Amino acid sequence: MKTFTLQQINEKLNGEIVGTSTQIITGPEQMELATNEQITFIGHKKYAKFWEASKACAAVINADIDLLPGNNKAFIKVKNADIAMAELLELFVPDTPVFETDIHANANIHTTAVIGEGCKIGAGCYIGKNVRLGSNVILYPNCTILDNTSIGNFTVIWSGTVVRERCIIGNYCILHPNVTIGADGFGFRPSPDGKGLIKIQHIGNVVIGDAVEIGANSCVDRGKFSATIVGDGCKIDNLVQIGHNSKMGRSCIMAGASGLAGSVTLGDGVVIGGGSCISDHVTLGNGVQVGGGSGVMSNFADGKKILGYPAVEARDMLKQWVALRNLAKS
Repeated sequence: MKTFTLQQINEKLNGEIVGTSTQIITGPEQMELATNEQITFIGHKKYAKFWEASKACAAVINADIDLLPGNNKAFIKVKNADIAMAELLELFVPDTPVFETDIHANANIHTTAVIGEGCKIGAGCYIGKNVRLGSNVILYPNCTILDNTSIGNFTVIWSGTVVRERCIIGNYCILHPNVTIGADGFGFRPSPDGKGLIKIQHIGNVVIGDAVEIGANSCVDRGKFSATIVGDGCKIDNLVQIGHNSKMGRSCIMAGASGLAGSVTLGDGVVIGGGSCISDHVTLGNGVQVGGGSGVMSNFADGKKILGYPAVEARDMLKQWVALRNLAKS
């Protein structure tokens, strides 16, 4: 178990200690669940009223919140408690699963594959023809990396993930369990005789930039002609679908159960709320924010906040909801 003193934690957070606590801290926890060996967070003044009842020995708190820690308790005052929480959690990250050998004897690696220095490959992994792994790549057990795929340095791929042929994955990426990269795009047309469907072949690939994280059971489909692109720094939640030929800019966020249809274009820093769907061939500009559960069927310019089904600018949708509520009361 990792433990730290209040002073050691503050060395990481570089805040201001208010109050006194000599308790050894065993981890962070929500305010209402914390024990006297744990530290918690107060990131907004609306949560300050719950501090008195908390058993936590310390809290990381926004500097602009006017609150005293109390007897035998302490605060670490910081500019932004949410950012400080992320930094603190890094101190308590548990050790990852251990590889007893760097490359397990039960891994199936094609003779033409190039494996970089420091790679770790678990049992049951399959690495196909002409695959290239950069240095310090980690493949947990039962990953499949098919022919002519390239994976960058320090990328981590968790069990059950399949990366199809000819895909490119950058450096420092994380692919969580059961991700699928490069499956066929969804394309069918009615057959001329009207008795069935003709499958449209997808001959492109997927290109994923650096520092991308993709959550469990998410799918990124290959392009029809060229590439489906996920830009540097994008963060994708669990159960997300990214359709063929879509292009995501830098540092986009997609929350769980959201999806892009084919040929969607996202600018940099786009945020898509959980359960939202973006229709095919839609373009969203830099910094667009899509509220959860929305259905986006048209283009929106840089910086717009949109909401609803079909999605419009958020302030307009909120007015519609108010009007409907008032109509129901009349």
